[in-house]
Amino acid sequence: MIDDLSVILSEGESYTIEFKENPDKELPTEVCAFANASGGKVYIGVHDDGYVVGTDTSNDARSRIQDTINKIEPRLNVKFDVDLDESIVILTVPEGIHKPYSCPSGFYLRSGPNSQKLDRDSIIEFFQSEGRVRYDEIICSDLQITERFNESAFKRYVRTAKISDVLDREAILKNLNCAGISGGKLCFTNAGALFFRVNDEDVLFRHTGIVCALYKGTDKANVLDAKELNGDLVSNVDDAIIFLKKHLRVSYKIETLRRENILELPEDALREAVVNAACHRDYFEKGSRVMVEVFDDRVDIVSPGGLCKGITPENFGTVTITRNPIIASMFFRIDYIEQMGTGIGRMRNAAREANVAEPEFEFSGFFKVTFKRNEQDTSISRQFDSSGRQAVVKRSQAATAADRKRNIVAFIEEHRQVKVSDLVNAIGLSNGRVRALLREMVSEGRIEKVGDNRYAYYVLKS
Repeated sequence: MIDDLSVILSEGESYTIEFKENPDKELPTEVCAFANASGGKVYIGVHDDGYVVGTDTSNDARSRIQDTINKIEPRLNVKFDVDLDESIVILTVPEGIHKPYSCPSGFYLRSGPNSQKLDRDSIIEFFQSEGRVRYDEIICSDLQITERFNESAFKRYVRTAKISDVLDREAILKNLNCAGISGGKLCFTNAGALFFRVNDEDVLFRHTGIVCALYKGTDKANVLDAKELNGDLVSNVDDAIIFLKKHLRVSYKIETLRRENILELPEDALREAVVNAACHRDYFEKGSRVMVEVFDDRVDIVSPGGLCKGITPENFGTVTITRNPIIASMFFRIDYIEQMGTGIGRMRNAAREANVAEPEFEFSGFFKVTFKRNEQDTSISRQFDSSGRQAVVKRSQAATAADRKRNIVAFIEEHRQVKVSDLVNAIGLSNGRVRALLREMVSEGRIEKVGDNRYAYYVLKS
């Protein structure tokens, strides 16, 4: 016996098992469905109810079965076994490596114990899920590069990537896979449109932007600030980082006359997460955009599309599969990503070096990176030793106030003039506490208040 037939018959048909009395015209659909799924076995000579009826197992019969299977495209290597005692032919169908497979009646996919014919939309979705069609490679036949070409973005990219100016624009775009010939005309690929076309009011590309939001609290009930970024892809990433830096707390490491700004979350990790979202999001999903969200307790960076096919929760972070290879290559050329496949490790390393919690990852229909923020506590002061490592120590209220005043002076030195709201965001204290410190510093003659009420700002005392 090739298999433990009694067990198989008792368990019935399944996702990987199909019974057929004879090699009829539906045989190619069953084999095709298995090849497009995870593979399986077809038992010819077995009734649907699981009892053996037998079939012709002669060489001529097997040859006819092979001829039937050969109608599947592309060609598929199916293994034949024969159980002579029971007069059964067993076909072992591997999972195809050149999906999708079709037979004369169309495309089929195994779903549970049945084989389903795919309609047009399902075929498109299947192609996308298998990575046979990549969004960034598609040539947009109706988008000639002469239409709304973003000259400044192109020049900035070429300069940053150190691309020789010996080549003309057309040659550079072709070499970058950002343009191709369609209908005798040079047209953008989707990647080219994302990097070098003015897309801010283009409905075809509105979903490719980034939405940034600042919330009060830990949910989305109260929006304090929001910004939609619909420029070229590089500018979107840069502007998202600017948004984060604007709304995250900053500390200062002061050594004699030198001062260093320390963002509460490592900028390298945040940048890696935003670039990763732009590189690997599912651009076929047009109902969602990349979200960069700042809450009181965390920062979430969310992109449409879960893990790429071939990456599992178990091998996540160790296996490299790129959903949009042209986009990833474009960012690699300008050093926005250091090396293909190292992004997750770089985020974790940057967090460890900054002595903050490592990012957390979630992946279902979306891919989310979460950076935990430190809670503010008025009983402690965060300072930095000479090595730049963060040390948290309990201090007296007077000493804590002195440190905060030094931070305020450093912040005003950098920005020349600041409002109360600027300092609230920068040093993470309440509005009332900031105003109290400023009043003390004015009376001490260290700073000067200019203007009144909500228009007031503070400068260093000259």
